[in-house]
Amino acid sequence: MRRVPPHFAFVVSAVFHYLGPAFAVLLFARVDVLGVAWLRIAAAAVVFAAWRRPWRALRHRTVLAWGGVLAVMNCCFYSAIDRLPLATVAAIEFLPVIALAALGARTRRNLAALALAVPGVYLLTGVHLEVEPLGVAFALANAALFAAYIVLAHRVASDPEISGIDGLGGAMLVALVAVTPMAGGAAAPAFTDPVALLAGAGVGISSSVIPYVADQVAMARLSRGAYALMVSLLPATATVVGLIVLTQVPSATDVTGIALVIAGVALHREPPSGTPAASTPRRAGRPWRRPRPSRAARPTRAASGSRARP
Repeated sequence: MRRVPPHFAFVVSAVFHYLGPAFAVLLFARVDVLGVAWLRIAAAAVVFAAWRRPWRALRHRTVLAWGGVLAVMNCCFYSAIDRLPLATVAAIEFLPVIALAALGARTRRNLAALALAVPGVYLLTGVHLEVEPLGVAFALANAALFAAYIVLAHRVASDPEISGIDGLGGAMLVALVAVTPMAGGAAAPAFTDPVALLAGAGVGISSSVIPYVADQVAMARLSRGAYALMVSLLPATATVVGLIVLTQVPSATDVTGIALVIAGVALHREPPSGTPAASTPRRAGRPWRRPRPSRAARPTRAASGSRARP
């Protein structure tokens, strides 16, 4: 997976990040909202346990915290999309993430990208804020947890002592333990409905396995600020998915916001490795000069009548 370009991995994550939840909305007719959240986490935990066996990852505190965030975040997210359009939740979800992008924007190009992305997200958010106060409250809670998810996931992806995907698998197991008291009972009816059970497993794989693995591939090779800015693409993908799967038609304001967000993402560039923008800046003072070689390192003339060795 190291050969996968990080930007391609992010596109995969962006598509499945809301494609799975869109199918989950269709599942709400058979299973309670929190029950669908439990099925999603349980299916992903089973896949990661069988695939990666991430038992050692459970010793890391960051993995434990990450699992707790995943548990509550999924419950808030599904409670929000049960009340608000998918694109609206995605836009609200992005609001605290822009702060992370601002921390990583060190160039004029990236600041210009933020200047485009922020009003785009504002337009997308302002369309539906008055629709459902409780839905907005869940969406705001989900947004804060999503920002914490990015911080913790990037920390695990950058840790040389643990594989990012193993850390993700361990966090998903922790999330299953944490979410069961909150939502396990709501998922009980699905065990007598084979269609709902299979659909819940599909939602878990398409929502928590494919996009989260793609996240780890992208985060391992992108800075946290760069990844956070690319997340601004998510309201656009959520709008497209909502239109195709849930027939949620965007307004002209939605389309304008999407265009601004995509323009900001396209303008952003990650500084190449090894450049001053990507490395530690030098201290202010005298300009850097090439050090002079010591006298011992200077070449000496060959003795008269002899030849110098190469």
